[in-house]
Amino acid sequence: MDRRAFLGVSGAAALWPLAAGAETTPPAWVRLPTEPYRGKQDDVVFLDRLTGWYGNGLGRLFRTSDGGQTWTRLLDRPGTFIRALGFVDAKLGFMGNIGPGYFPNVTDPVPLYRTRDGGEQWEPVSITGPAVTGICAINVIREPLINAGVLDHRVTIRAGGRVGGPALMATSHDGGETWTSEDLSAHTAMILDILFVSGRVGFIAGATSTDVQASTALILRTDDGGKSWTRVYEGGRPWELTWKVAFPSEAVGYVTVQSYNPDPAASRRYVARTADGGRTWTELPLVDNAAVRAFGVGFVDENRGWVGAVPGGFETRDGGKTWTPTDMGVAVNKIRLVKDGGRTSLYAIGTDLYRLDL
Repeated sequence: MDRRAFLGVSGAAALWPLAAGAETTPPAWVRLPTEPYRGKQDDVVFLDRLTGWYGNGLGRLFRTSDGGQTWTRLLDRPGTFIRALGFVDAKLGFMGNIGPGYFPNVTDPVPLYRTRDGGEQWEPVSITGPAVTGICAINVIREPLINAGVLDHRVTIRAGGRVGGPALMATSHDGGETWTSEDLSAHTAMILDILFVSGRVGFIAGATSTDVQASTALILRTDDGGKSWTRVYEGGRPWELTWKVAFPSEAVGYVTVQSYNPDPAASRRYVARTADGGRTWTELPLVDNAAVRAFGVGFVDENRGWVGAVPGGFETRDGGKTWTPTDMGVAVNKIRLVKDGGRTSLYAIGTDLYRLDL
């Protein structure tokens, strides 16, 4: 296994912002040194400001222990397309593969892998139930519980996909030891993202059809832990699907709406917003530009957030009422937020990997 590491700028200089009162300019997104990659990379995970992983469509997985200033390649598996990552802690993690039959040169049929040593070794996950073709999203949620008089956590992990269908989700209620799958094709044609905001309330970003030209954007909501799902948002335009979901609070959430309409006159792009915990959604204009395609979304609070897109990203400071272009990289697919030691950092991965320290 290749252990090649590559260096960037000084970690001490780049990781920690200047002392209070010493900054002369507002915080800005900083590009982190990563291995060059042609195209969109799909996921990055940070447990804290130092420890993180990212993967890409070449089947390569990288880990950092210094906030992204240097990276070590842990995995190089041609034929595997690393689409999603989820880590419970520094040792236990899960990796989703898009699977064959959608992207070229993807030959690995195993949809989900597990590591118990921080990414050094990976093993296929056994899933009971309908065959899962590929994974586009992994969601890890920790719920507090009292175990023999001691405060503990119940860890539930969900992995679902995929773009282009079919829509299947695998769930583990025991920290990833055992898994069962279910076919959600009756509710959505695709699963593009999964986000649970509590043990009972969760959301799926989806699409109404596997035929993109007939598809409209779709959001599903559950309030019983995934036992049942309700359509809470369905767009009215063809060629669209939803992509990624973010909930900065219990009430307020956002989802990106992707358009693949080839008609240059169909140039308006949108995000959808909820202010009632995801029961109802309102479309907000993002930009009027046929060249834009939205991907990832992340918010630090109900008002300030970012959308990753082609050809570039956008920022809002008023809850999505207005958006301005921002230099956060191209085709940002996933935005991860880390609060550590009273500081907040965001990591945005697309063609490159960027970090914003607030």
